[in-house]
Amino acid sequence: MQLREQNPEVFYASDRIVTVGEEEIRFLKERAAQNPRLRSRLCTHPDPSASVHEMLIVHHQSVYVRPHHHIAKSESFHIVEGAASVVLMDQTGGIVSVIPVGDPKTGRSFYYRMPDTLMHTFIIESEWLVFHETTGGPFDPQKTVFAEWSPDGTNDKQAQHYLADLSSRARAFLETRSPIQ
Repeated sequence: MQLREQNPEVFYASDRIVTVGEEEIRFLKERAAQNPRLRSRLCTHPDPSASVHEMLIVHHQSVYVRPHHHIAKSESFHIVEGAASVVLMDQTGGIVSVIPVGDPKTGRSFYYRMPDTLMHTFIIESEWLVFHETTGGPFDPQKTVFAEWSPDGTNDKQAQHYLADLSSRARAFLETRSPIQ
């Protein structure tokens, strides 16, 4: 497969027909391990202006995804490898639901789709999480709204502290409620 590097974390497939196998996942993990933010992605759509965006994304367990929601963009995730908990929150950071997800071997749901208005993040529970994300394009960073009450990710220690607290609250939530409500 021919790849076009947009930056050290983002690659675009140049082939007209895109196929992904173990070799491509290994490449994405290697690149993620070399990046300070420990993540990488393969965009299988032609460019940021495409109307549908499909990406194979790799995140290390320590990656912090700032809680956010999208304006007029739903998204779906298909877990290829690993396990995580998707945490849905209200506008003040209270947990509304926790969805345990994982690849088919984990026995968890391996696919989910959410509407645009849900504040969400995820807690990665395996060394690596590999997932296929589909969402609407074109890419517009102004259509992502980040939770003002959450760390912005520039201070790693602060982000990791937030993740540890959120993990604890998510476990407590799951002990008292069903995962999807």
